[in-house]
Amino acid sequence: MHPSFNEFINKMTQLVSSAKNDEEKILSQGERFLADLVAQDNWLPEEFAKPHPDYYQQYLLYSAPDKSFSVVSFVWGPGQSTPVHDHTVWGLIGMLRGSEIEESYKLGDLGQPVKKLGTQQLNPGDVGKVSPTIGDIHKVSNAYDDRVSISIHVYGADIGEVSRHVFNENTSESKTFISGYAN
Repeated sequence: MHPSFNEFINKMTQLVSSAKNDEEKILSQGERFLADLVAQDNWLPEEFAKPHPDYYQQYLLYSAPDKSFSVVSFVWGPGQSTPVHDHTVWGLIGMLRGSEIEESYKLGDLGQPVKKLGTQQLNPGDVGKVSPTIGDIHKVSNAYDDRVSISIHVYGADIGEVSRHVFNENTSESKTFISGYAN
């Protein structure tokens, strides 16, 4: 990998190791580290930037040996989006190329629609945060219908192995899923 990415991994490894379960510290300092990484668009290998014509792609870039954090690239084809979902762990989202729209939600009572809390747009260099303590349920979409967008995500586990949930927007019902990776 590129020296910028290796430096990011070293900083995150030290942070996650020293902060242990201090999520606020991890999110605060990790946000700065990720902002520095996505401020440059010269380090992501092409094989981790390939879109799929029908589905967004999640490529594993790094998983800590102890599974304490992972880094993935999300590659959004034109107009692609996720369902409403959660993560169950802390996460940072750094926009590398293009733009994405994040819609935050709160679950309604079972049988009731999810409640939209707000929308934000991430542009290159921007960093967003999620976690069960600050808000963990959202839907993400490529802001563009005519080009690819790429974001870099850092999670407090090997996210491809984490049991998570997708939610029905009309009923707040959940289904469990494990995302895995495209690579």
